[in-house]
Amino acid sequence: MKKIEAIIRKSKFDEVKEALHRIEVNFFSYWDVTGVGNEKEGHVYRGVSYSTSDIQRRFLSIVVSDPFLDRTVEAILKASFTGVIGDGKIFVSDVEEAYRIRTKETGSDALK
Repeated sequence: MKKIEAIIRKSKFDEVKEALHRIEVNFFSYWDVTGVGNEKEGHVYRGVSYSTSDIQRRFLSIVVSDPFLDRTVEAILKASFTGVIGDGKIFVSDVEEAYRIRTKETGSDALK
C-alpha cells in the first residue's frame, strides 16, 4: 500500500476530485493549508501590494493499494497541471498496514 500526499491549487481541487472518482479512488481526506513557496516577488493588485510567498493550497491524503499508485498519481498530475509556478507537489510513501475499524479488515481489504 502507498500513501499519496498532494499539495495542489485550491482552484484545481474539483478537477482532481473528479479525476480520482473516474479511476475509482473514492476515499481520501483533504485540508486547506497555507505554505511558503519558491516565488519570492510580490504583486500589486488595485494598488495594494501583497506577498505571494504565503500560498493557499489544498492538501490531499490518499492511501491506495499498489496497483492503483501509478493511475492515481497520473490523475492528480493531469488534473492539477496549469504549467505555472505553484502547481504543487506529490509525495509517495509506504504504508505498512491499514485497518477498517468497523469490520476489522486489514491491508488492502480495509481500503475498499
